[in-house]
Amino acid sequence: MDYDYYVGIDIGSTGSKVAVIDGKSLVYYFNFPTGWNSKETANEIYRRLKEKSFTENMRCVATGYGRICVDYADKVVTEITCHGRGAYALFERDCTVIDVGGQDTKIITLEDGQVRDFLMNDKCAAGTGKFIEIMANRLGATFEELYDIAKKGNPLSISSMCTVFAESEVISHIGAGEKREDIASGVISSVAERVANLCKRHGVGNEVFLTGGLSGMPYFIEVLTKKLNRDIKTHVLSRYAGAIGAALTGLSKQKIILEP
Repeated sequence: MDYDYYVGIDIGSTGSKVAVIDGKSLVYYFNFPTGWNSKETANEIYRRLKEKSFTENMRCVATGYGRICVDYADKVVTEITCHGRGAYALFERDCTVIDVGGQDTKIITLEDGQVRDFLMNDKCAAGTGKFIEIMANRLGATFEELYDIAKKGNPLSISSMCTVFAESEVISHIGAGEKREDIASGVISSVAERVANLCKRHGVGNEVFLTGGLSGMPYFIEVLTKKLNRDIKTHVLSRYAGAIGAALTGLSKQKIILEP
């Protein structure tokens, strides 16, 4: 059966992303904070889609942390599959995909446009976007402001592998009167170091593509580039890779016209 619209919904632990494809190209996309209740988030997404008349004849595929809450989805698919497929559509070639999410970090190897292998760190938030968000709050800054502050500093060591202990290190630095920008720089550096170590455990090809919320943070990309010694590529739609991949799964296509 042909549908008018193929909708991909990626409900992450911190942010939710939606992509709508008409069979040939990306026609609509949006994102907003997930909030505390994924079911309410799913209902809000449906309301917005209905407002635009996308729900009348759509095939919906859900992925992400809250995918089981999308009760109107025709299919639910893992993040690994969707991020891999979305990254291939955006980057248009095989690569190593790094997705730094709110609660985990995923390293995915693509071969012939398909997921060949992956490694995920979901044991602790210390190498994820959530850790950066927590540390930003500690430093009295927003998520975005932290990067601007960090660019001006020299990174202090934050070596603990556990979020709780790492936060204690940050508090100790604050108590010792260390510069705010140096602490912020240390936070970004520590997350990049953990991501780089995960990449080295998995293995990294010459082509590296970053997806997720941190793909829109140039300073994080700069720091991770140095630690990996690789040129890291991204795309203006990288944060939507999971949602785009979900929509493409419903459409059973690898590539479409993608214009932001």
